[in-house]
Parts: sequence; C-alpha cells; structure tokens
Amino acid sequence: MNVGFISLGCSKNLIDTEITIGKFKEHNYNVVNDEEKADILVINTCGFIDSAKEEAINTILEMAEYKEKRCKYLIVMGCLVQRYYGELVKLLPEVDLWIKLDEYDVLWNKIEDLVKRNIVEKSKTKKITKISEVPQMPMFSQEEYLDRTVTTGKNYAYLKIGEGCSNRCTYCAIPYIRGPFVSRKKEDVIEEAKDLAKKGIRELIIIAQDTTKYGVDIYGETKLASLLDDISKIEGIKWIRFLYSYPEGITDELIDVVAKNTKIAKYFDIPLQHISDNVLKRMNRKTNKKQINELISKIRNKIPDVTLRTSLIVGFPGETKEEFNELLDFVKTAKFDKLGVFKYSKEDGTPAARLPEQIHGNTKTSRYNKIMKEQQEISRENLEKKIGQKYEVLIENISFDGKYYIGRTIENVPDIDGLVYIKNKDKLNEKNLINKFVNCKIINVNSYDLIGEII
Repeated sequence: MNVGFISLGCSKNLIDTEITIGKFKEHNYNVVNDEEKADILVINTCGFIDSAKEEAINTILEMAEYKEKRCKYLIVMGCLVQRYYGELVKLLPEVDLWIKLDEYDVLWNKIEDLVKRNIVEKSKTKKITKISEVPQMPMFSQEEYLDRTVTTGKNYAYLKIGEGCSNRCTYCAIPYIRGPFVSRKKEDVIEEAKDLAKKGIRELIIIAQDTTKYGVDIYGETKLASLLDDISKIEGIKWIRFLYSYPEGITDELIDVVAKNTKIAKYFDIPLQHISDNVLKRMNRKTNKKQINELISKIRNKIPDVTLRTSLIVGFPGETKEEFNELLDFVKTAKFDKLGVFKYSKEDGTPAARLPEQIHGNTKTSRYNKIMKEQQEISRENLEKKIGQKYEVLIENISFDGKYYIGRTIENVPDIDGLVYIKNKDKLNEKNLINKFVNCKIINVNSYDLIGEII
C-alpha cells in the first residue's frame, strides 16, 4: 500500500513524522508524495497557537476529500490530537485513527489494528486527555530514532535532544501538551549524530523546546556545551547549530564553546519574548531587562561576528502602549540580525488566558507591523556591512530561470533565515554545484538576502 505524509508545525514535530515514515518503510509500505496516489494519508498536527490549529483542521478536511477517491485510511497524530482528542473525534468522523502523543509507544500497534484488522472503533474508545492532565511523554526508542527517514534533503538534519518543557511560561500550552522537559541520554544523541553523518548529512541542527535545559534532569546540570563539543568531533559533520536557547540558560561555558569551535555556528537563537520587566513577570519568564541586555553585550563582546536571532510576542494581556514602545525601542537599539514576531494567542488552559485586559486583535496587528517594519530596515543595515566579505556557501538549489544558484552561509538556518543568491555564469552545467560548498564574495544585498559571486 502507498502512504503519504503531511507534517505541520515545528521541526520537533517533523522528527516525529520522520520516525513514523521509517516505521512504515520498515513494514514495506511505499511512501509517496502525491495525495492522489496514497492508500493511507497520515497528518502530524500542531496545536500550539490558533493559526496552527486552524491550519491543522483545514488540512484534515482537505485530505478527507481523497477518501472519495483512492485513500482508504486517514490517520491523524500529534499535538492537536493530544490536546483536543475528545472534541476532534466528534467533530471529524472522516478520520479513521487518532494517535495522541502519549500513545506513540504503541503507535504501530494502533496502525496495524486499523489497517490489518480494520478495528476502527478501538481508537475512539480511548480515555479523553484534558489539557489539565500533564503527561510524562514516552519518547520514541533509540532504535526508532536511528531508523527515521530524513526528509530535509541531503545536507542537513534536525537532531532532537529533549522532549517537552518545564519552563511554564504563562502563555504557552506546550508543557500541558508534551509534558515536562525530558533529556535524551548523551550517548544516544551521539549515536544518532554518527548515524546521520554516515548517511552523508553534513549539518546538524540541535533542537529541543529549550536546548539550554539539556541534561539538567538526568545529569543534574546543563550538558549542552559538552554535547556540542562531542558532536563536533564526529567525522563528516561540517556545520553544527543549536536553536531555542533560553537566555537564563546561556552559560559562559556555552558562549566559550561557540566562540572557539570552528564547526559550531556563531549563532544564538534566543527567544526573549519581551523586554519590559512588567510583561516578563506576567509571562513568568526567568530573566529581566537588565539581565537580557547584559547577556547580549557579553555574547557580542566574546564573539564579535556572532549572529543573534530572537522571537518576540506583541499584544500580551495588559501590554500598555508604554510597554510596547519600550519593546520597540529595544528592537531599535539591539539591532538583531534575525527577528520573528508573534501576535499573542489566547490558549485554552494557560494562565495568561485568564488574565484581564486582553488586547484587541487590531492593536496586536498594528504593533506587529511596527516592529517588523523597523526590523526590515535593521536587517538591511546589518547585511550591508557584509558587502565585500567572503563566505563559504552551501549551494542547495537553483532559481527557476537558471540564472542564480541559491545557498546558505553558516549564519543562515534553513527555511527560517535569508539566502545567498549567486550568479550562475555557466548555464550549460547549471546543476554541477548543487550540494557543494563554494567560496563566495558578497556584492549586494536586499532586506533579508545576500547576493554574491563565486571567487
């Protein structure tokens, strides 16, 4: 039978999808990329914020239409299922099997029950998990991580080092959906990294909900810096980066290993969310304005060529005009290289959803637009400083008209950050540089991308 997959949400979710693909392949199913050719369709959902939930529901409804054609079974898994299982079963009878996160340890048993014995109703008699019931997530086994099918191409792969989150920010539902933070054993992570290197992967992107918490639960202290250093010793791995590093967990040891290790990207992704002490307190964040500014200065002093990325939330309950202007001024002075903004989403079951003074949607949009407009100018200013500099660029694609190679420097996270466009001077061999590293000089920029030439 043919099986097709749709993975929604974050890169951590994508790894769960890749493991599930590996399970189907192990049982001799044929994986297809065309929904019309699929006998089974599997959707891995996100339930983080309203827009993600809406996307998931729309995708389920869209894929359900294929059941009138070839598709025999529609399977839905992931965060949305964990969070709203009872409601979804009633709302979407088109779905043949729902798989919650806390059922991943029996995922294949449920699929076999459906496909081989056609026991559909079994999946609909499970106990409903409410958001108030915080599960201790069972992780996929180490063998299943090793058997996963990487879907991100030949060059890079995500490497998940932990599951869940224990930070309890008042706006976030992740601890209620995925449980508290649980680290993978260091030897297991290293084994998977070596396995990916043997498969030809040259860039590893280390992820968890908060990578700086890695090791605290099983070793009594953070082990991210030593883990990065150990991964850098693996033959075949050229670039290493880590994402989602909360400010309070960024230690001097971590900054030093980034500064000194040539394989590790000089890149910090620090989700700050806000700068006003009052807002940070209402968010239950663990840092304040003074500590944040001191951290940024420390990182830039120790790593002058560092790339800093952050994410912010506008329109948090009670955010005054003054508090927003404080955030906007911070964006203007901090001059982050990369910056993303979210409009606050009121999430069921979270403490922030019960706060008074919820902000009107139009106000959120206005504040979002002001910060993004400012950041666009900052991004161009930062990139203009790179004109004339030389970079090693990984070529990953070519423009539709064949005029430009498209690649990334070590400063660019795939699918998130900007790109490098390089003039293709030899159209007769336009694919001979794909998946190769080239030396490049930056000759121009736009708001988010670099334009270069091979040297």
